[in-house]
Amino acid sequence: MKNNTTKFLLKKKYNNKKGIIKIQSSFNNTIVTLTDTLGKTIFWYSGGTSGFKGSKKGTPYAAQSAAFNVVNKAKNCGIKQVEVFVRGSGLGRDVSLRTFFFNGLNLCFVYDITKFPHNGCRPPKIRHA
Repeated sequence: MKNNTTKFLLKKKYNNKKGIIKIQSSFNNTIVTLTDTLGKTIFWYSGGTSGFKGSKKGTPYAAQSAAFNVVNKAKNCGIKQVEVFVRGSGLGRDVSLRTFFFNGLNLCFVYDITKFPHNGCRPPKIRHA
């Protein structure tokens, strides 16, 4: 049943030619997700689904191949303009953005949503002698 829904989504042409790409890049893997403007996931690729195993999933080449797969599927669905949200501090951030740009997707804007601590952790109590 999963294959039937995947085939249905890939054949569906979208009326609005706009989508949202979310890149979650960690040191172990890079996950690239394509959603419509409402936030519903159309499809996603990662270093693991692109055929890499182990520590090779965290390499920039694995992120590039995952992003290239997303570009091809987006073109098949008719999506030409994308907004990109990048999260994380892995090696695949910049490479995946370059892949989108050089393979014909029009980037509306790129927004970094990486979380970082504002004030850090609470320090330990003072030791009394």
